[in-house]
Amino acid sequence: MARILLAYSTVDGHTRSICERVQGVLEDAGHAVTLASLSAGGPPDAGGFDKVVIGASIRYGKHRPEVFTFIRQQQAALERRPSAFFTVNAVARKPGKDTPEGSPYIRSFRKLTTWRPALVGVFAGRIDYRRYGFVDRHVIRLIMWLTHGPTDPRACVEFTDWASVDAFARRVVEL
Repeated sequence: MARILLAYSTVDGHTRSICERVQGVLEDAGHAVTLASLSAGGPPDAGGFDKVVIGASIRYGKHRPEVFTFIRQQQAALERRPSAFFTVNAVARKPGKDTPEGSPYIRSFRKLTTWRPALVGVFAGRIDYRRYGFVDRHVIRLIMWLTHGPTDPRACVEFTDWASVDAFARRVVEL
């Protein structure tokens, strides 16, 4: 049994939902998982775990600063144990953009940190216009219109491929 830290950064909660799914797979495999937000006072020290997984959402083309703060503060511990990273974004709904090689956000991530996790995943997220404030709703609708995505302001569209999430979690078990 491994002790696994599953730390996440989310704007609207969907990355946490993905983490909860990963957590279930890991716990079903007999591991002890600590689920912790990167923004709620920060997660525990990565050095106290056998493996670390970080999940981070994208908003307006960027991961949140707390992701890089955690990695910078914990990089030595991250590099001494099996670790994984995944990003969640609407662009990954498109074929080819749902892989580490095809994701513009993974390319950007790799430019902003020297940490190289053993496993990297990319998952399509969710667009939920009903939960967004006025400005976010309109900006995201414009982005979706430009990229041929859903624009109905009453829509909630989940793009997540849950089988891919499960496969990623099983690969974490094997790290």
